[in-house]
Amino acid sequence: MAGKIDARLKELGITVPEGVAPAGNYVPAVRSGNLVFVAGQIPLEGGKPQFIGKLGREFQVEDGQKAARLCAINIVSQLRAALGGDLDKVKRIVRVGGFVNAVPDFTDQPQVVNGASDLLVQIFGEAGKHARAAVGVSSLPRGVAVEVEAVAEVA
Repeated sequence: MAGKIDARLKELGITVPEGVAPAGNYVPAVRSGNLVFVAGQIPLEGGKPQFIGKLGREFQVEDGQKAARLCAINIVSQLRAALGGDLDKVKRIVRVGGFVNAVPDFTDQPQVVNGASDLLVQIFGEAGKHARAAVGVSSLPRGVAVEVEAVAEVA
């Protein structure tokens, strides 16, 4: 039986893929007590990286928001796997960290990472509101434009 969050995902028309295996010597999510730490997720779709390039050069803010949204979908995927398939166990998204691969004078990192934050609030409602950091970086794995990590409080 699908839970409340699965019903919300269906209502939003969001398909959450299976969590992808890590690209290095780490795990995609770690539960410690009532917290789940989700490793940085890049904008993968169908196992392939999307949005290769930099904000302010190949991409503008709206593109970056789409990339961040895709990262957030992958965060939800990793949360689902860490919680045995039950997203209703998420009590709150506590913190999100967003990394934006950008040209040196790009300053709209917060607007880009809103793509992830907005989606988490759409999915989890009030429990999706979180503390956040949004920083610019000179490069990211596989050349992607955005990477997002998260911490969730769970039941």
